[in-house]
Amino acid sequence: MAGKADTGNRGFFSRLLQRAHLDPPLLAGVATVLLVGVFVLYSASGNSMDTVWRQGARISAACLTMFALAQVQPGWLRRVSPWLYCAGVIMLVLVLVSGETGGGAQRWLDIGVRFQPSELMKLAVPAMLAWVLHDRPLPPSLLMVGGLLLLVAAPVAMIALQPDLGTSILIGLTGITVVFLAGISLRFILVSATLTIAALPLLWYSMRDYQKQRVLTLLDPEQDPLGAGYHIIQSKIAIGSGGTFGKGWLNGSQGQLEFLPERSTDFIFAVIGEEFGFFGVCMLLLLYLLIIARGFYIAAAAQDTFSRLLAGAISFTFFFYVFVNTAMVTGLIPVVGVPLPLVSAGGTSMVTLLAGFGILMSIQTHRKLLPR
Repeated sequence: MAGKADTGNRGFFSRLLQRAHLDPPLLAGVATVLLVGVFVLYSASGNSMDTVWRQGARISAACLTMFALAQVQPGWLRRVSPWLYCAGVIMLVLVLVSGETGGGAQRWLDIGVRFQPSELMKLAVPAMLAWVLHDRPLPPSLLMVGGLLLLVAAPVAMIALQPDLGTSILIGLTGITVVFLAGISLRFILVSATLTIAALPLLWYSMRDYQKQRVLTLLDPEQDPLGAGYHIIQSKIAIGSGGTFGKGWLNGSQGQLEFLPERSTDFIFAVIGEEFGFFGVCMLLLLYLLIIARGFYIAAAAQDTFSRLLAGAISFTFFFYVFVNTAMVTGLIPVVGVPLPLVSAGGTSMVTLLAGFGILMSIQTHRKLLPR
């Protein structure tokens, strides 16, 4: 009897989530990482409950956004995509003209609520490209690919001018992912890769001095151990000192003694490595992998081109977040200021990420049963 009751309870819970248009596997993965993130953030912030409460408020707002978007039909999302893209581009122009400045960058608009329009483009750009490709023959023609890349280049260029190199790279990668998922030929990919490599010298000369310094620091962080190389040196020390199983929660010396900069935001992955070791890092990466795999499953099961491309792009975007942050903290790529998804302290990126998961849940739970 107890077994039947447990089965009935699980069935009731599943039906409840289905009616709320929430995907159980994706929700479980996201909730687990969020919970881990709160515990790690408490340690990384120096045992500050104030920081934890603020993060809890951000998570609550982000979860409400996720729930709201999960209720929206994918067809409605498709119809509003061009309007969302145009609104985002207009706001980026306003940022360049009269945006608020903070930390040496002009990235914010204040319309009663202070926010970064660039975060909106992480969803608006792939949605716009998916809208363009919907009901069009695939793979796209060369002319169509050129038009799609222009749609990506416009917001990427404006975000890079703020300057916000990390976000511009993420949005550029997301847009290119949609084009790739549309089925472009291997020849086009090889030609594009060759042209990109050939253009690297031009990119170098267009970079700002501090951006060039980040690249040079990646190659030799010891050249300025107390300046430009300090972040990455301390991060490597923290991760390496964690060993296999770590020093234990709240016992990391680099984090607790404040040797590690930005330990609550961009470099919180180093805190995880120090306190939970190689084992803890692998467990977190496994959770991320399960979330990404579920996103790809939803993309593969989607029933129209728009949903398939958008779901694939959102899943790849989450992967890019994880890869860029972990590679940055471990010294594999230059520091570009990308937070560890669902773990780092911060509100705007949290809302954007959970909004994307809400769209994935909408695509999965609004699928129509096709006749056999």
